Amino acid sequence: MSQGIKGQEQGIEQYRITKEPFYLPLKEEVRLFQVAYQSCMPVMLKGPTGCGKTRFVEHMAYLLKVPLITVACHEDLTASDLVGRYLLKGEETIWVDGPLTLAVKHGGICYLDEVVEARKDTTVVIHPLTDARRILPIEKKGQIIEAQDEFMLVISYNPGYQSVMKDLKQSTKQRFLAIEFDYPPHELETRIVQQESGVKEDIARALVKVGEKVRNLKNHGLEEGVSTRLLIYAASLIRAGVPPYTASDVAIAQPITDDPDMQQSIREIISTIF
Repeated sequence: MSQGIKGQEQGIEQYRITKEPFYLPLKEEVRLFQVAYQSCMPVMLKGPTGCGKTRFVEHMAYLLKVPLITVACHEDLTASDLVGRYLLKGEETIWVDGPLTLAVKHGGICYLDEVVEARKDTTVVIHPLTDARRILPIEKKGQIIEAQDEFMLVISYNPGYQSVMKDLKQSTKQRFLAIEFDYPPHELETRIVQQESGVKEDIARALVKVGEKVRNLKNHGLEEGVSTRLLIYAASLIRAGVPPYTASDVAIAQPITDDPDMQQSIREIISTIF
């Protein structure tokens, strides 16, 4: 085995999750994901920000015992960032695989988080991996790489938050199975907040109640509901000794809106519950 290939295989191992991430299933998503993986199908996770999509992928990578390479997509993400590029090393020019190529070659899940944030010409590169061909053309090297059976492509996006300019094309959407996520029901979300932050059940339950009432404001001018992630942040602050009102203000009211009237409405909800 060449030193380069050996080094890359060792490189993929750093993405293996060794400790089971805490995750409580909402519906049939675990079983659906397992079947999709066994059938070599790409998966799209749809749902609001902070509802557990990334944690779910981490949980599944652990259960399936495969490496997970996560790419946080942004508007400057290029195809080379995903596939790879030539770099100077001393007096040599060497090829360095990108995260997508690494997963395709050696097997594993490549997770493109918030894929609509990437440039549209970048997302085109994933198309040959999402049909029966399961190949990755590397134009700069004149190569075509066939994906390992253990390779899986997963993307996520928030359909309720995207503008027309940043929505996924139908030609991309229809290449994926879709698993829809939402905020967990009250009892489940209470358990999640309690487990992740270490607060007592009554505090977790109160924060979840705040979250539910704030989400109801989405129909009254609020762009995005409060995420489970932010509820966990608030709970962690409370556990560290920050007063509940202050913790909820800085972790919930202020991050999700800059509108003074909306912030005041959220603070009134917090005051009522705490």
